[in-house]
Amino acid sequence: MADLFSDEWMKAFMEEWNKEPELAAELEKIGFNSVIAYGFAGDATPIGVMTVENGFAVSAGAYNGETLNWDLRASQDNWQKWIAKGLGMMGLGTAYTLGKLKFQVGDYSAMIKDPRMAGPFIKSFNVMGRVAS
Repeated sequence: MADLFSDEWMKAFMEEWNKEPELAAELEKIGFNSVIAYGFAGDATPIGVMTVENGFAVSAGAYNGETLNWDLRASQDNWQKWIAKGLGMMGLGTAYTLGKLKFQVGDYSAMIKDPRMAGPFIKSFNVMGRVAS
């Protein structure tokens, strides 16, 4: 069992991301390229990072100073809850509004207004639930 967002966990997440057509294939349609980091609220830096090219994850592991397009932070308890139960559009809006999910880098408003990005973003939480931690 790997710690949440550790190098090992991120590599397993990358594999699950690429297997999910509602995530990778949908993002491929819009040519989505991004470096996405994940971590805990209050920490100076994220823990894990994944590079996505044309919707598919091409690398993942421990954060090592990469320039980020997205940096998502929440408490460990909230991450565990969302990973276990998923996160719908309403839950995402509530989490963001209440400050439970923070975007240290990235434009939440632009992402949520674009259904081609919002749907896959929500799906990524379900995919996290497939990774053993």
